[in-house]
Amino acid sequence: IMLDMYRHPDELIEACERITPFMVKSGAASCKASGHIMPFIPLHKGADGFMSDEQFQTFYWPTLRKLIIGLVNEGCVPQLFAEGGYNQRLETICDVPKGKTVWWFDLTDMKQAKKTVGQVACIAGNVPLSLLCTATPDKVRSYCKNLMDSTGRDGGFIFSTGAGMQGAKIENVQA
Repeated sequence: IMLDMYRHPDELIEACERITPFMVKSGAASCKASGHIMPFIPLHKGADGFMSDEQFQTFYWPTLRKLIIGLVNEGCVPQLFAEGGYNQRLETICDVPKGKTVWWFDLTDMKQAKKTVGQVACIAGNVPLSLLCTATPDKVRSYCKNLMDSTGRDGGFIFSTGAGMQGAKIENVQA
């Protein structure tokens, strides 16, 4: 859709480049005003399958990376919500300042995320909402134990859902 607004893809890239410094300044100012150092950045439309790797590398990642680095340089700790699966993006998104970001994953292979992104950033998430809504407490406990065993070792992991908890069974959340 964004490409339709521009006559040539390079125009879209230039527009993104121009707006990035404003986004850094605005995000950092909001954090400073609220006293909260972790700006939440939902990454809609960047997941595997939405665009090719070439498109991700050309249109999505370069300015997102500049935004992340700009916020880090302003003293912020960006919390990036990778909606959907980011399995094909893991190597790319490792290119961030070490120890300065939190990547919250929705449907990403957390073993791979731990081996890649987990070496440079804190990772979080991956308890599926579908599991909390439809499974039994025993299945939830089993899934969560496996997730903690495979991802929680040696720190750097925040145990969390992959998205919200709308419609989750109380007994599953308790489990």
